[in-house]
Amino acid sequence: MRVYKERTYRGRAARKGLVGFRVAVRETDLWIQAASDLSALAREAVIQARARLERYIERFPEFARTLAPWPDPGPAPNVVRAMVRAGRAAGVGPMAAVAGAIAEAVGTALLAESPEVVVENGGDVFFAVSGPFTVGVFAGRSPLSDRVGMRISGTGKPMGLCTSSGTVGHSLSAGRADAACILADSCSLADAAATACGNRVQDEADISRALPPPKTP
Repeated sequence: MRVYKERTYRGRAARKGLVGFRVAVRETDLWIQAASDLSALAREAVIQARARLERYIERFPEFARTLAPWPDPGPAPNVVRAMVRAGRAAGVGPMAAVAGAIAEAVGTALLAESPEVVVENGGDVFFAVSGPFTVGVFAGRSPLSDRVGMRISGTGKPMGLCTSSGTVGHSLSAGRADAACILADSCSLADAAATACGNRVQDEADISRALPPPKTP
């Protein structure tokens, strides 16, 4: 059975010099940090991204159901194209990238008004910050939950850090990993890759096989 924890961690995720605020539109529930309260701009970006995605799904209902990579969509909204590219790169369906793609769309819009932005969408994080920071990992009942994290050297460029779990939350996963975390230049890609990585883990022996091969020096 999957477990869920109220998002109390958001109160501990403050970055000095940034203002935190929540934006929720239907299923999309974001915690955002920026130079000022940009909730109106963020809400509009969420509404636009969701509307474009929903219109595409109305035309192609299978897009929302398939677990296989989606073919090149041709002319399509940016949010759809980002999800398709990420899913094809990771070998999963496009909806595996939806949370990361929404966070990325909102974060990109906010960067026009704020030099630093953090957008958290249920464990999938878009960020563009300067200077190092630490991200903690919540992994349900795992003994490592909230006890390990990743130290990231923020360079100011947009990046994504996304987590997939087969034991926590409502996201679809074919695996049993408590937390599979991926850092990438694209938040959409990080989301899809985290799903692909988590799908491969059924037991402890699968962990090493789920990891990418080490880079050759």
